[in-house]
Amino acid sequence: MTVNEPSFHSTPSDQATVKPKQTKSWVPALLIGIAIAYLALVQYIPALNVFIQAFSKGIGPFFANLSKPAFLHAAWLTLLLALISVPLNTVFGLCAAWAIARHKFPGKAIVLSIIDLPFSISPVVAGLMIVLLYGRNGWFGPWLQAHDIQIIFAFPGMVLATSFVSMPFVAREVIPVLEEFGSDQEEAARTLGANDWQTFWRVTLPSIRWGLLYGLILTNARAMGEFGAVSVVSGNIADKTQSLPLFVEDAYKQYETEAAFSAAVLLALLAVVTLVLKEILERKTRIKDVE
Repeated sequence: MTVNEPSFHSTPSDQATVKPKQTKSWVPALLIGIAIAYLALVQYIPALNVFIQAFSKGIGPFFANLSKPAFLHAAWLTLLLALISVPLNTVFGLCAAWAIARHKFPGKAIVLSIIDLPFSISPVVAGLMIVLLYGRNGWFGPWLQAHDIQIIFAFPGMVLATSFVSMPFVAREVIPVLEEFGSDQEEAARTLGANDWQTFWRVTLPSIRWGLLYGLILTNARAMGEFGAVSVVSGNIADKTQSLPLFVEDAYKQYETEAAFSAAVLLALLAVVTLVLKEILERKTRIKDVE
């Protein structure tokens, strides 16, 4: 009695079905062309137009626009907002990252969702929330008015709005670094007699420094470029509560296009510096991971 052995020979039709399909040579070129065209329409051409309009009358008028009192006040106010909100969010981000990465507690997922809230909510809605809390008719409005404390349409409200929209960056950059780093070296340092501050300064901070710097850069960029939330709570009062992004809008509405584009160039250069620093930190991080 013979046993039929399986045949390992495949028919031409089977070979045709097994053979992987090769991508046509023009498909990658088409996709790259679509991506470049989209970026050109959305980013490159508008950014180039900003520089063209700013320098259309020469370098002299450009620097003259940057020396106007309204621009200088807006730039100084924007710098103050960053100087206050960035350290606040740095401290908050480090504390939140440490608590989330190193401890287990009920409601941990809710805390992460709250930290991510500025990513999902519109800045204009965030500004409205602050008005409903601290405005004249808000929850805390009567108490603040009784004690002659003004939050809305004043600098404190701008700080609150800026801090809210730039809150998540430090925490979100440090949390994965802490989780990857682990706690073995920290526990070893405590075993050797180091207190919590020494452990953080000599063990934890060096391990998270690139993630922390990355978060600081993103926080600063968002703080100095925020428009929506600050516009709602500030009232956009010239020489009082007008940050640099608000100055750009107001100058353009007042038909001072050269001043508006000059200030926009400064914000664009800030974005370029942010991208350069971001790329440097990413390369440093990749080199550290390879080592």
